[in-house]
Amino acid sequence: MSRDEQLKIRWQAVVELLSRRFADGETLDLDAIIYLVGLQELGQLHRKFKKDEKINLMHIAICRLLEPFGYYEFEYFDEEGWPHFKILEQLPPLKAGEQSVLMKEAIVLYFMERNVIQ
Repeated sequence: MSRDEQLKIRWQAVVELLSRRFADGETLDLDAIIYLVGLQELGQLHRKFKKDEKINLMHIAICRLLEPFGYYEFEYFDEEGWPHFKILEQLPPLKAGEQSVLMKEAIVLYFMERNVIQ
């Protein structure tokens, strides 16, 4: 099986699992899954977030998801428990489709590391 086919199968497994658990029958998109990763990483699951905090949650997720690829490194938690990352390497210029594939690969790796999917 090719790498692309394997990514597609694993991505679909993540989407189906998270959609069943969090979307009441709707299919979650990439942004929604990134947001859920941010919630997971922050660990403050049972509170309401303001709009700017929701953007920050997505930023946390992106940093965490791209950390294994060498783009970010965790630095510290602030006094409110929010994780902070430093940039190790700038992302190369990517087209929209390439960005999507990179994020899907990162999300699949994230859930595989946690033994959520295989």
